[in-house]
Amino acid sequence: ITMTLEEIRGQENAMENADRVQSAGAALEELLLAAKKQDYLTVGVYESAKVMNVDPDSVAFCVLSTDEEYECDIALQIHFTLIQAFCFDNDINVVRVNDIERLADLVGSDETGEPKDAHCILVTSPSANPWKDPALDKLSLFCEESRSVYDWVPSITLPER
Repeated sequence: ITMTLEEIRGQENAMENADRVQSAGAALEELLLAAKKQDYLTVGVYESAKVMNVDPDSVAFCVLSTDEEYECDIALQIHFTLIQAFCFDNDINVVRVNDIERLADLVGSDETGEPKDAHCILVTSPSANPWKDPALDKLSLFCEESRSVYDWVPSITLPER
């Protein structure tokens, strides 16, 4: 089997990209767990919208998540579009994750033991004393690289348990 240089480069790029996405997935998991410990997570579409309205400067990162069950939920898609627009306008990095159950496990359940609405998760940070986290820096770089190839809302795969 002979391959052209373009084919070899294409395979290398595909593998590099897979590594980038995997590395970003690990960083996202790390970030969410660290933010949860610091109480810097806002979980839920409506809760996130409230934070964005009241204190947009506190939002450091946004995660949107869906699965097959909600893919046809028009109201949710409209919320996603508005949240993405808000994030773009306010220079907030935003990613998509396709494993809502795993995300819900990471962020925990509410007081009643019900899983939280993990469709939208914000990592917040007090404006007066911004939170520095290496995982947040990694994800910011991942988003920046994705935007450079016109992938405005990159998808991330969380690592297997």
